Amino acid sequence: MKTNLHFIVNPIAGKGRNELSTDMLEAFFPNSEYAVSIKKTEFVLHAKALAKASIEEGAQIIVACGGDGTINEVASCLVNTSVVLGILPMGSGNGLASNLRIPKNLKKALNIIKNQKVMTIDTGTVNNEPFFSNTGVGFDAHVISDFEENTTRQLFSYVQSTWRTLKKYNYKNVVELKYNGTTELISPFLLFVSNSNEMGYKMSLTPQASLQDGLLDVVIVPKLSRFKLVLFTMLFLFKKHHWLKEVRFQQLTALEIKSLDNTILKVQCDGGSVTQQYSKLLKYFLKA
Repeated sequence: MKTNLHFIVNPIAGKGRNELSTDMLEAFFPNSEYAVSIKKTEFVLHAKALAKASIEEGAQIIVACGGDGTINEVASCLVNTSVVLGILPMGSGNGLASNLRIPKNLKKALNIIKNQKVMTIDTGTVNNEPFFSNTGVGFDAHVISDFEENTTRQLFSYVQSTWRTLKKYNYKNVVELKYNGTTELISPFLLFVSNSNEMGYKMSLTPQASLQDGLLDVVIVPKLSRFKLVLFTMLFLFKKHHWLKEVRFQQLTALEIKSLDNTILKVQCDGGSVTQQYSKLLKYFLKA
């Protein structure tokens, strides 16, 4: 029986020149052994709709071809199913693919799928919506929002977004954190919840995080002075942000973040801005 293999391609991810030719795929997945289908996304959340359709069509392997956002859309449909997720990293940062050691070289990545090197990873949720790499409230969410307005999605664009956000970022809201039986109030510069040890572009706030340890790695950074804001950003770019004494780390299975001043929390999830999906109360959980 042929293996039913579907590729869901985001043609505008990364540099926006993503194509998969039928001839190339047939070289790896011959018609005698595989039934291959290629689908292209046309709008936000289209990858999720295409993945659901592929499941109904009996796909055994669904390959997300894009960045972390595309992977999130596809993978969210595969949680608790027998369908295997494949990844072809075609995005800008490719944080999850990098953590999983999936190369950007297309032929090498296709070989991994062909050899079916399968592993099981933890899944995080925020307000019951899955995430696989990371999610955050505060500075990183504002950086992602700025980054999404760029016409180019490269490392330099990300650095530009970081500095632009740093210059205009203003936070006054107070949130209540609940975790491990503890409640605390904080005016956060950053609340970062990660399942992965990489955000993309080889940058990381949680270098010790693991996709298979059954824990979420949480970075808590309170309101900082202007000088320390700049210092934190510089240290982060060099992976030394832990040097700043205000930066705290927790490993948790559950976290609740509640806005106490009627502010809708700005959130990023797997590298995409998702402010409109959330409210004044965020509940994070991990499923190992």
